[in-house]
Amino acid sequence: MFNIVLFQPQIPQNTGNIARTCACTGTALHLIRPLGFDISESAIKRAGLDYWDKVRIYEYDGIDEFFRKNDGGEFWFLSKKASKSYCDVRFGDGCFLVFGKETTGLPDEILTRFSQRALRIPMRDGVRCLNLSNSAAVVLYEALRQNGFKSLE
Repeated sequence: MFNIVLFQPQIPQNTGNIARTCACTGTALHLIRPLGFDISESAIKRAGLDYWDKVRIYEYDGIDEFFRKNDGGEFWFLSKKASKSYCDVRFGDGCFLVFGKETTGLPDEILTRFSQRALRIPMRDGVRCLNLSNSAAVVLYEALRQNGFKSLE
């Protein structure tokens, strides 16, 4: 089982798309507050997210709580500021793929602290970046491929 971590996501549609990817792959979704939207049961029903109950969702009040509760995990931090490609590493089963908020990405202090674990998706220069939900799918499916798509048809 893999883990996608969203640090302070702001756009509900991105998180909804990522949750659907998690439902399809058996991946856990970790949300680090504050969130830019409501994920209460009534909000989920109004949005028609019929797959939400098929996702293991964990919520945290901040990055420190996330690290404390997942101590010893294998973490990879995705950022356009990183120099190493996500294709150049081996993702261990159960690792955490950490993505930043849509507007600013991951904070510099996290990227500095974990610089050896920071990865990027190669793309053309001069273009802002891929959408968050696309980025999460690209990296998750590489991790799944590397691990033989366990438990997937």
